Amino acid sequence: MAATPKDLRGETPDQLRDRLAQLKKESFNLRFQQATGQLTAPSRMRSARREAARVLTVLNEKAAAAATEA
Repeated sequence: MAATPKDLRGETPDQLRDRLAQLKKESFNLRFQQATGQLTAPSRMRSARREAARVLTVLNEKAAAAATEA
């Protein structure tokens, strides 16, 4: 499920925002599972957090590119 930055750059900003919301929701659920002792894959917490950071980076790149064009 982890998308590469190259894949993310091909998506629209709306798609990226939707993906970011989905990742933040997943991250919340994983933290909740950890707190209740039900977390089965602790490594997924790290990968969800890093993927959210990738999405934010691409969103910021697109915003900077749009600002320089205007």
